[in-house]
Amino acid sequence: MANSKSAEKRARQNKSRYELKHAQRSVVRTAMKNVNKAVETKDAKIGDIFKNAQSVVDNMANKGVIHKNKAARIKSRLNKKVKSA
Repeated sequence: MANSKSAEKRARQNKSRYELKHAQRSVVRTAMKNVNKAVETKDAKIGDIFKNAQSVVDNMANKGVIHKNKAARIKSRLNKKVKSA
């Protein structure tokens, strides 16, 4: 438990930041699932779905939710799947 006012404030900040980043990471995972589902079903709008996923991943990398190298790796793997479909 926090022993000082500053430690209590840090605990509050960490909690709110965790909740925000957790939700943002969930958005990234959902976008990835949408691309994977489109590849499996050979959806005609796969290009738009992939473009949206790329945008989401880039935004979260810029916000610091995920590392920029992880974002590049995710996009590369999704692109590989889209091209193979």
